[in-house]
Amino acid sequence: MRLRKLAPLLLTAPVALAAAGYAWVAADLPSLDALPSHLNQPSVRITDRHGRLLYEVLPEAGGRHAVVPLGSIPLALRQATIATEDSGFYANPGFDPAAILRALWIDLRASLQQGQLQTPAGGSTITQQVARNLLLSPEERGQRSLRRKLRELLLAWRLTQQLSKDEILALYLNQTYYGGLAYGVEAASQTFFGKPVSELDLAESALLAGLPQAPASYNPFTDPEAAQARQRVVLGLMQRAGFLDDDQRLLAEREPLVFATTPYPMQSPHFVMMVRAQLDNLFTAAELAQGGGMVVRTTLDLDWQAHAERAVLRQLERLQRSEDGLGHNVNSAALVALDPRDGQILALVGSPDYFDGAHDGAINMALAPRQPGSALKPILYAAALDPGQTADGRPPWTAATMLLDVSTAFLTQDGKAYTPANYDLVEHGPVLVRQALASSLNIPAVITLDHVGLDGLFELTTKLGITTLQDPQSYDLSLALGGGAVRLIELTAAYGAFANGGYRVVPYSILEVTDLRLFMFANGIGILSIGVEALRLSAVRSDAFFIEGP
Repeated sequence: MRLRKLAPLLLTAPVALAAAGYAWVAADLPSLDALPSHLNQPSVRITDRHGRLLYEVLPEAGGRHAVVPLGSIPLALRQATIATEDSGFYANPGFDPAAILRALWIDLRASLQQGQLQTPAGGSTITQQVARNLLLSPEERGQRSLRRKLRELLLAWRLTQQLSKDEILALYLNQTYYGGLAYGVEAASQTFFGKPVSELDLAESALLAGLPQAPASYNPFTDPEAAQARQRVVLGLMQRAGFLDDDQRLLAEREPLVFATTPYPMQSPHFVMMVRAQLDNLFTAAELAQGGGMVVRTTLDLDWQAHAERAVLRQLERLQRSEDGLGHNVNSAALVALDPRDGQILALVGSPDYFDGAHDGAINMALAPRQPGSALKPILYAAALDPGQTADGRPPWTAATMLLDVSTAFLTQDGKAYTPANYDLVEHGPVLVRQALASSLNIPAVITLDHVGLDGLFELTTKLGITTLQDPQSYDLSLALGGGAVRLIELTAAYGAFANGGYRVVPYSILEVTDLRLFMFANGIGILSIGVEALRLSAVRSDAFFIEGP
C-alpha cells in the first residue's frame, strides 16, 4: 500500500529533476537569432579592378577579417579542418558522445590523482566551437564549469537543428581566430601566405588548419619549426581520416612553404590614400565604422601599376647618369595613366617610394601642383586651332599656319620686355604650326599665346578640367613655357580629350562600393549568400569641345 502511494512520486521525481536540470542549464541561454550580431566585423577591403587586394582597413576592435563562401575555400582546407577538429562532423548531432566520455574519463582520472574535482575539458566538435565562440559571452566562454559545458552542448545541438552542416562549417572557417590578428581563413591566407584562400594548396591548407588550437604557439612567423611540426600532425590526421594516401602526405610534408614577406601590404599607397580620402567624402565616420564587409573595387589595374612603377624607376636612374658623373639630382617623379574614353585611373605613381621620408615620398606628386614645362603647349595650340578663337576677322589658324621662329621681344603686364629663346638657342625662321609643336619650339609657343590671349587659353583649360589656372592677371606670356602650376592628374585627363574626339573626361578611381555582410534568412544564417548594396560612380562626359584642322 505504501509502495503504491510512493510510486507516483518515484516516477515524477526524475522528471522533475530533469526539468530542474534543464532549467538550470538553459536559463538565459543565448538565442540563435542573435548569431549575426556576434559575427566578427569584416575589414574594409580596397581592391584593384580585378578584385586583387590593395589594402585592408582594420576595424578599431578586432583584426583582419573577410568572409568568403564555402565554395571558394579549397577542399583540402575543409578536409584538414574536419580531420583535425571533428572527424565525425557530418555525422554527429553537434557533439560527439564518444569524445565527451573520453574527456570525462581523462578528467576523472586527473581528479583522482590530484585529489580534487577537475571540470570537463576537451572533446569539442566544430559545432560546439562555433556555439561557444559566437553565442556565449566572453565571460562565460572563459569559464571551465559543468554548466558552461552543458550549455555549449545544448547550443550546438540547436545549431545542428537549424543550420546545415555546410553552413556551420562555413561559420567556423570564416570566424575562427588563426593568429596574427587574422579572423577566418581568407584573412589567415592573406596574412601568412600573401594570397587568397582559394589559391592555397594541400601543404598550405594543412598548416592553416593546425593553427586554431594554439595560434600563438604555432604562428609560422614566430616559430616556423613548431608550425611545420603541427602541419605534419594535421597531414597525418588527414591520412587517418582517408582524405590522403601516403604519397600525397609525404609530398605535402616535403613542400617548401613560402610565407608572406609583408603580412599587411599596401599596394600603390598613394592611390590607396587617395581612395580613402574619397571614402571620407562619400560616407560619414559612423557609416565607415559600421561598414564591416565593405569592398571598394577601384579602377586601378595592378599589372599596369607594376609597369608604371618600373618606368618611373628606370627614368630616374637614367636621369641620375651623366657623362660627368654628377647626375641631375632628380629624386622624385610621378605618373598617371587613365582610360581616355571615360577617365578611369589605371595606374598612379605619386612618388618612387611612399615610405622615403628623406625625399617626402608620402607626398602625392600626381595631385600636387607643379610647373608642367612644355607639356602645356599642345593645349595652347589646341586653343589657337579652335575656329572660335579668331581675332579681328582673321581666318582661324590651321596646322599649316606659318610662324616666325626668330628672336622676338614681348611686352609683359608690368611693362617689361620679355624675349624667349628656344631650348637649344637656335632660331629656325619660318616654321609651320605642326613643326613648331612637334619640335616644342619656345618662341612660336609664346607667339601662339600672344595670339590666343591668356583669357582664351584659360577658357579652354577650364573646359578640360584644369583647376589651378584661374586668374589670368596672375600670369604672363611665360605661361606658354610652363610658368604656371598644374596637377598631373588633371593634365593627363586634359590630354585624354585629344584621344577621344575632343570630349572632356573626369578622372575617377572607384568603380563600386559593395557591402558584403552576412544576413539572416528565415531558415537560418545565409553564410553562402551575400547581401549586396553597390554604389557605382561613373565618369562625367561634359563640356564637349572639338579640335578642328586640316
